[in-house]
Amino acid sequence: MKKPVVCITDYGFSTIDTERRIVEAAGGELRAGQCKTSAEVLEFCREADVVIAQWAPLDAAVIAGLERCKGLVRYGIGVDNIDLAAAAAAGIPVANVPDYCIDDVADHTLALALALVRQLGSTDARVRAGEWAITPPLKSMPALRRMTFATAGFGRIARAVLARAAAFGCAPAAYDPYVPAEVFEKAGVRRLDVEELFSESDVLSLNLPLTKETRHFANAARLGLMKSHAVLVNTARGGLADTHALAAALAKGRPFAAGLDVFESEPLETGHPLRTAPNALLTSHTAWFSADSVGELQRLAAEEASRRLRGEDFKNTVSIT
Repeated sequence: MKKPVVCITDYGFSTIDTERRIVEAAGGELRAGQCKTSAEVLEFCREADVVIAQWAPLDAAVIAGLERCKGLVRYGIGVDNIDLAAAAAAGIPVANVPDYCIDDVADHTLALALALVRQLGSTDARVRAGEWAITPPLKSMPALRRMTFATAGFGRIARAVLARAAAFGCAPAAYDPYVPAEVFEKAGVRRLDVEELFSESDVLSLNLPLTKETRHFANAARLGLMKSHAVLVNTARGGLADTHALAAALAKGRPFAAGLDVFESEPLETGHPLRTAPNALLTSHTAWFSADSVGELQRLAAEEASRRLRGEDFKNTVSIT
């Protein structure tokens, strides 16, 4: 009998030995490529029983051409490179890996926020330039214990972020229209609407999935509501913030600073105004990473694929919202 096939469309790992071991233990054959376009994905994966993708597009054309696919798996939490509606119409379930790198991303979020609130970058630049002052550039920055630290979204990572912020004495708050009020109340987190989120936050962390509704969630109008000392952090999806509007807002001093690990286009374009915007702390999509998170991601994605080979349901099925 011919073995079922799991195709990895693309990957950035040094080895896929973990995936191969798990898939073969489930009776499957693993094939790995480095596809970039949907045409390349379809040619490589046409006869796959399960497809695992990292960055390659799984669009409607790819999904329509898959001849016997029983499942799509995304290496990661976000699924914006997968056409969920097309997958649902074709009866192909989609899985992500939402339970890895939670602590890593939350730690990175706090690191960006703390560096900007304590004005480490601008103070470091002054010292290197030969200027010595015992007060930082923005003297109106409140103490962390007097700040409202809010998240846009109230999922796994957002809750881990708020738990860390609470250790510094921050008042936790969040916006998430899909989470019931009683959940916020039980967690001791103040529930905000969108306008309150932007106008009342001292630190605002974007922790939403990227959808048609959330693209440019942080737009020019909403950024204009933020306090003059406020800090915006985005470690979720680049498209959540209108980055050109954000660069213009930083130039005007409202918000005061922004820490970004993700961007609308990656790598960040050479001439993008964020590169020269004041008080912008930029990292290159590294929030997810630790020596532990890489292996965890590979293992969990392969285990999801193997469930489908065995005729089981995914553990983490993504639904269309």
